[in-house]
Amino acid sequence: MIRERRNKAKLELYYDKFIKEGVVDPNVHPWIAESWERSHSMGVGQDSFCLDVKLSGQDLQKRSQRYSPAITFLDGLYEEIKEHFTTYNLSMLLLDQDLYVLKNYAMPFYQKTAGELEGARMQEEDTGTSSIGIAYRHKVPFLMFGPEMWIRDCQSGDACSAPVIIDNQVKFMITVVSIQQEDLPYSAMVAMVLSIKYAMEQHLRLVSSLKAKHTILDAVPLAVYHVFPGGEVGYANKLGQSRLSGIIPPGSEERGDNPNLSDVLLNYRHTPIYKGFLGVPSYNREVTWITPRKTYEDITTVVPLGGDDGDVESIVAVSLPIEDLRTLVAHTAGYTARYSLSSMVGNSQAFTNMQDKASRTARHDYPLLIQGEPGTGKQRLAHGIHQASSRAAGPLIAVKCGDMPPELLEIELFGRGGGEGEGRPGKMELASGGTLFLDEIEKLSAVLQDKLADVLQESQLSRSGEAVFRTIDVRVIAASDTDLKRLVEKGVFSARFYDIISRAVVRVPSLRARRDDVPLLADHIIDELAALHNLPAKKLAPDAGELIMSYDWPGNIKQLQGVIEQAFFRTAGDTITKDDIVMPGEQGLSKAWKEDKDAFVEAWKAAGGNISRLANMLDVSRVTLYRYLKKYGLDKD
Repeated sequence: MIRERRNKAKLELYYDKFIKEGVVDPNVHPWIAESWERSHSMGVGQDSFCLDVKLSGQDLQKRSQRYSPAITFLDGLYEEIKEHFTTYNLSMLLLDQDLYVLKNYAMPFYQKTAGELEGARMQEEDTGTSSIGIAYRHKVPFLMFGPEMWIRDCQSGDACSAPVIIDNQVKFMITVVSIQQEDLPYSAMVAMVLSIKYAMEQHLRLVSSLKAKHTILDAVPLAVYHVFPGGEVGYANKLGQSRLSGIIPPGSEERGDNPNLSDVLLNYRHTPIYKGFLGVPSYNREVTWITPRKTYEDITTVVPLGGDDGDVESIVAVSLPIEDLRTLVAHTAGYTARYSLSSMVGNSQAFTNMQDKASRTARHDYPLLIQGEPGTGKQRLAHGIHQASSRAAGPLIAVKCGDMPPELLEIELFGRGGGEGEGRPGKMELASGGTLFLDEIEKLSAVLQDKLADVLQESQLSRSGEAVFRTIDVRVIAASDTDLKRLVEKGVFSARFYDIISRAVVRVPSLRARRDDVPLLADHIIDELAALHNLPAKKLAPDAGELIMSYDWPGNIKQLQGVIEQAFFRTAGDTITKDDIVMPGEQGLSKAWKEDKDAFVEAWKAAGGNISRLANMLDVSRVTLYRYLKKYGLDKD
């Protein structure tokens, strides 16, 4: 609140009247009168300016760092006007939202030095009535004349305080004290305080807005650059800075030089950035950036920014590294671990030894070989190791090496070269940053074994039909149903490739080697089925448990899973009995389904309409089942 000049002699009389008689004169400003009464009731002394509540040096330093944008701004502003402060014997304080003094500018503040003031609290309970307390309470600028101050030591000067308000909250307080009132008009002091308040509010809002925008730009998986003519980078977000740090000349960062793309991009004149300064925009274009250190591939958009005269003054470039795009695609396609190590259950010594070794190898990053009979859970183990590794956030991509001929498998693994729109990455590139699981690795051709060995040794590959080498960062987990070492000894598997992938070997025990785990596994399978299909839980009856314990399970866990799944869906109640279980080799689901649609539909229902489950139950491939679905006119969905 901006007030007119008051007669100080009368103000002194009003103050003395209240101190001696406790009577508030009607001419006293109501806000000041209320503050006098509060100061009296709190017992604030009137004679001396004492600052008993004060931050420690360490706490003051922390607050100063937190509020550095405001302090830095006011420091710069004060440098421009400090001569004015000296001439008119002014002092100024910057206080935070708790009314702790962050900094003292210019002359001593009511005979207090900067060392005494900075860190001190100046709330009403500390200093009594002051322009600071009133401006803070009412959230408006307030001019207070000396005799209105509660403490007599402070009545020698007039003070004007103003709150710095951001988002409807008082964030800081500015107060200016004038000792030589006759030399400086009140209007000039008030105008100066209001100007500082307005400038700080505008600046801090801009800083807050820029901070939010920078946070957003740093969070997006895109490199963002603002580039000026000649190639100088004026701004780069976090990802952009990390890309630039790999290509700028050594020593540039220490000198504080902004990187210049025309100096570090060997093909600068052939990039969309150069064309952007000619007024030509580019959208989602695949671009190769060639630098002395490395070659990058991005999907890039360049937008020219014009000035008032229509000329291009700068450009904004937004690029998505293709390796990051591949990771996003891999996640979108569901290339993530579906199982954890804890999803594999068992109490037998053979199982716990295997699980302990898997946990240890998960912490390392070198290739791993999983060996075990078919159906023992090698794929689930690979998922668990990936999820327990430092690569868990990256993709997990599986390739079954026996599913396609070598020439197609080569493209599947290494990708295909070609021009724009023709080339595509292979599974090894998609798995970069994560794990590539190679199942049935013993079925790889000798050519692919050698090529994979080269890629893993050099950490780079070239797509089929292409001479460009791309850096990859991938961990390979291989799985084999047979003893690879014996295949090496027989000369039918590459010794070099075996040495690379077998740096660590985890052997998964057969089910007959961990027979005591069969009931526990069966219960776990039932729980997973119930959770997966949102069905009520079921349990095995004692006679059913005895039945499954009496079998050797040559097909291991996969075979047990098929039997338990079939029993789960055949059982109407909540208890699976011996009569609900069809053991391998029994009549159960007869071969009649091959000729009888009703028999096929019965099996289809028993599998809950799940094609993979039905394939396990009937011991046929999914391709065969699709053929019969088409034959009987059934919808596979």
